[in-house]
Amino acid sequence: MTRPVLVTGATGQLGDALRRAAWPEGFAAVALDRAALDLADPGAIAAAVAGRRWAAVINAAAYTAVDKAESDQVAAWQVNALAPAALAAACARADVPLVQVSTDYVFPGDRDGAWEVDDAVAPLGVYGASKLGGELAVRTSGARHAIVRTAWVVSAHGHNFVRTMLRLAAERDTLRVVADQRGSPTAAADLAVALVRIAVRLADDAAAPTGTFHFSNAGATSWAGFAEEIFRQSVRRGGPSAAVTPIATADYPTPARRPANSLLGLDAIGAAYGIHPRRWEAALGDILNELIGAPK
Repeated sequence: MTRPVLVTGATGQLGDALRRAAWPEGFAAVALDRAALDLADPGAIAAAVAGRRWAAVINAAAYTAVDKAESDQVAAWQVNALAPAALAAACARADVPLVQVSTDYVFPGDRDGAWEVDDAVAPLGVYGASKLGGELAVRTSGARHAIVRTAWVVSAHGHNFVRTMLRLAAERDTLRVVADQRGSPTAAADLAVALVRIAVRLADDAAAPTGTFHFSNAGATSWAGFAEEIFRQSVRRGGPSAAVTPIATADYPTPARRPANSLLGLDAIGAAYGIHPRRWEAALGDILNELIGAPK
């Protein structure tokens, strides 16, 4: 008998990757979009969790419009905090493990070195604060859970930095890109594989590790460095390229403040689940293979 895993946010980058992921034999993702599950309706969330015997729940839905969240606070808190609270409460009642996806934006990004899972949080804006609210709701719900923070998620689908750079490079010869924010890009497909492993372990083993973990691809770069690598690999595939002019964050003002350092420490997820992410450059190559084709 197949054991279903409820996945929210089916149409987002991560939800799409979870639907495409290779699930272990005996497990299958049931991915629900906004039309099938209204995350603004706690009653609908409770009914969805109670209506079927789920092996686990992965909350891949999020309000990720970082700048818009500054003026659309109610919607951001509804999706990023209140919906996880309702999911976690329902999972606690049904004794179903919950995997909650969170973000580097819970950290202030104001020091060097990777952020570890137990470092003090201090979000800079509404998006980070609302995601932290979701974390706190899950932690205090009584549900068996894993919170997985990630950063700089990209894929061949949806709206993300890789697709934006390729589109702009087809239109312009030079692009100005921020160079004083550092992090590690994360392939949605790689993150999905990690989340599947965690969800399945939680479903199969009542003693599986719980708590907070970080996942990104390994290595570090800036947004400008990321753009340069996108174009290096794109050229090898016959795709578009542009010159990158590094700029400071101050030269590209936005409504929301961004962490200057988004690097996430990966030791906890390695120790608990044996997950050791590959380099971000290799993960980028797979994305560009899908978007452009293999290197020529």
